[in-house]
Amino acid sequence: MTVGVALTAADADNQIDATVRLAREASAAGLRSAWFGQTFGADSPQLAAIVGREVPDLQVGTSAIPVFGRHPLLVSSQAQTAQAATHGRYHLGLALGTKLLTEAGFGIPFERPIARLREFLTALRQLTETGAADFHGELLTATTPIPARVPGAGTGVPLLVAAMGPQALRASGELADGILPYLAGPRALAEHIVPAVTAAAEAAGRPAPRVVALVHGVVTDDADAVRETVAEQLAFYEQIPSYARVIGLSGGTRAVDVSVIGDEKTVAAEVRRYRDAGATEVVFSGTEAAGEAARRRTWALLGELAG
Repeated sequence: MTVGVALTAADADNQIDATVRLAREASAAGLRSAWFGQTFGADSPQLAAIVGREVPDLQVGTSAIPVFGRHPLLVSSQAQTAQAATHGRYHLGLALGTKLLTEAGFGIPFERPIARLREFLTALRQLTETGAADFHGELLTATTPIPARVPGAGTGVPLLVAAMGPQALRASGELADGILPYLAGPRALAEHIVPAVTAAAEAAGRPAPRVVALVHGVVTDDADAVRETVAEQLAFYEQIPSYARVIGLSGGTRAVDVSVIGDEKTVAAEVRRYRDAGATEVVFSGTEAAGEAARRRTWALLGELAG
């Protein structure tokens, strides 16, 4: 099982420079991968391409690009470019996104998300694997009157989906290479998420899916104080039905209940629980929640676990 971190430097004077510095530190700590979120700020595939180019020991990934407001042709170009820049170390994560951000940000209705995800994945796989597409769906059309191949990108980009609900897991098992569940504790993984996506992959004749568990956590001796801070930071997710559901399936009532906060022994034990629940990879986010010293301490532990 590999261990990685999500890198965040949105408050820096120069986000790109700061992210590269963090990536070098992560690599030096022994971490295996660096992941980048996608909101309305920095373009995550570009950021991953830059980091992967500058820090050749790291796998890099996007977690995750919402399918609303994007098109498979454009996302394929981004992903293939990042794959060529990193010589095969880029991993593309997609997401359904949320009704609030989709409709407020893009001004488009958040309708039929699973159907859109299925069509997006189908067209995108054609594009990333062959450099061409001839897809005509109900919601999307993707054709290539001129080549869409990026030389150096190889024969594909790993496609992962931030899936946790039954329909999204079924689509991901059938059409993607794995999933990127967030705020899903070991119980939800073992009892609901991993069995569902694995069964869908088996039924479709696909290999066992990757399960890249994104875990919000930090190593600290002041767990109570840090938990209060994290509870405020994550409260937004409790208002989103898909996250509220998976938090409940994990045995929690608030997002902080599925965060991993404590000393080295506590955090290491929780990482093992994720592994035992079926996670093939664990990626920690929010490691900066308790300050720089705690972040470095967290990365040192995670680097040991990745070794």
